[in-house]
Amino acid sequence: MTSNLYLLGFGPEGWGPVLVRAGLMTLAVSIAAFLLGTVLGTLTVWGRVSGNIWARRLAETYVVVLRGVPDLLVIFLFYFGGRQVVAFFGTALGFEGPFDISGFVAGMLAIGLISGAAQSEVLRGAYQAVPTGTLEAGRVVGMTRWQLFRRITAPQAMVTAIPGMGNQWQSVIKESALVSVTGLVETMRQVSIAAGTTQEPFLFYAAAAVIYLVITTMSDQVFRLLERRTMAGYSGEAR
Repeated sequence: MTSNLYLLGFGPEGWGPVLVRAGLMTLAVSIAAFLLGTVLGTLTVWGRVSGNIWARRLAETYVVVLRGVPDLLVIFLFYFGGRQVVAFFGTALGFEGPFDISGFVAGMLAIGLISGAAQSEVLRGAYQAVPTGTLEAGRVVGMTRWQLFRRITAPQAMVTAIPGMGNQWQSVIKESALVSVTGLVETMRQVSIAAGTTQEPFLFYAAAAVIYLVITTMSDQVFRLLERRTMAGYSGEAR
């Protein structure tokens, strides 16, 4: 295998450039899915803590279903089911086929939906960790619900939520490998192609492990920095 390391290089026979592009695609779909999950998770928390019984039931159903269904199945439903939905509306509007949905969109939506259910649990715990006395003090001085959220709830909740959100981000990166089943050329798809073409499966799957480790390690450092910065404001230390 050592003699074949040139296959990972950037020379004429090297797969280095396409592996870098695949790693960037993994990062892109992960970021898009994580941001979507954050929005869905925030809305879900709002539904669960609001006084509206229907909003609470809808939010609880979303969490139960998405945490109980295999991730791969959700991706298949979005990819193949999304094709049928697009074809239905396209035909109804008078457009000519064929109709398709990109692997990026299907994977991003599916993983984002899955991540939203998990992130909602992290955010709900962070919200419940905010001292009620602080909220009551804000109400006493006449703050509106939006002012309470912006000035008190969100800043204090994020201190508690950042470590858990970091874990969720790492999960999203690993779940992005499942998007390869849609044909999207991200890291796992690209190394599978390279392994089959060169007959060097161990070399390329080991390279994939390195790519994922680089992304997750750098991400962990970013979240650690965010955690230190937020904690500095409460400990009174500049870090």
